[in-house]
Amino acid sequence: MFTNKNQNQPNKKENAAAGGGLLNIIGSGTKLNGDIISEGDIRVDGSIEGHVTVRQRLVLGDGGSIHGDIDAKEAVVAGFIKGNITVNDTLILKPSAKIDGDIATGKIIIESGASFNGRCSMNAHVSQIKPKASFHAPEAIGSQA
Repeated sequence: MFTNKNQNQPNKKENAAAGGGLLNIIGSGTKLNGDIISEGDIRVDGSIEGHVTVRQRLVLGDGGSIHGDIDAKEAVVAGFIKGNITVNDTLILKPSAKIDGDIATGKIIIESGASFNGRCSMNAHVSQIKPKASFHAPEAIGSQA
């Protein structure tokens, strides 16, 4: 007659763990040096110097920064990245996103105001993209004359 309604229902933390919905947060003001590998989602509002591998979703907040290559299933970027990005599914660049590096992704959504300096390739891996030619190299200038 008197039973706990939640007695037979698992709590939200158990549901997240059972569904692989692990969430990692690198908070604002936190600085990490080294490579990170995450089986679940990760949100970065601090800064990371190193390669980041995320088996699920990466969210880089407005004040966050990553100096290193990124490999993720999905990504939403609002901060700064210096490195190459490989996203298997969808990459979303928010208006405050700034990227200095090459992008390889299945799909890309670039919101007005976002910027990136590099090349973008869809359905190809970054390692398949040839390095950019330097426009300041003497042999590059001499060959155009």
